[in-house]
Amino acid sequence: MEDNLVEYQYKITRAQRRELNGHGSFLVLFTGLSGSGKSTLANTLEKRLFEMKIKTYVLDGDNIRKGINQNLGFSPEDRSENNRRIGEISKLFIDAGCVVLAAFVSPYKKDRENIKQTVGANNFFEVFVNTDIEECERRDTKGLYKKARAGEITNMTGISAPYEVPDNPDIVISPSTSPEESAESIYAHVKHKLLL
Repeated sequence: MEDNLVEYQYKITRAQRRELNGHGSFLVLFTGLSGSGKSTLANTLEKRLFEMKIKTYVLDGDNIRKGINQNLGFSPEDRSENNRRIGEISKLFIDAGCVVLAAFVSPYKKDRENIKQTVGANNFFEVFVNTDIEECERRDTKGLYKKARAGEITNMTGISAPYEVPDNPDIVISPSTSPEESAESIYAHVKHKLLL
């Protein structure tokens, strides 16, 4: 089948879309355990950028799994496919000239590296939300850890499935820092990517 596919060359380029929007486009990937604060940070940073008239879009793990990835479970293979699709979706948004803020557990190093290769290293910024398992369990905003401890959920990252800590993230966020302070810190690191 692959032999019968020919990539269509669009008449409007990524560079032209960026120019129209007045800023660069790239992916900020928030990775960390469930309950670490990834979605809160992504949304806080989006609000900051939106107020600056930057075109953004947040991709959230639960929302994506309720839609385009609803056919995937939590096996290692399905987690990898979930992340592969996230990379491809992010690439489309980057082509459209948007700043993508993706909040996903993304537990495997190889999958995060694949996302980076899909969107391009220059378009990738990795945020490790370094909230330990004890704090995530204490928060347990979705009740997942309680269910995992009771055996009602299998393949729970940090409990019965591994989380591979990033070796060299672009920034590490501590849970002791407020979402607003963390968003400002991330913004300070990525603002050069907004320049054309």
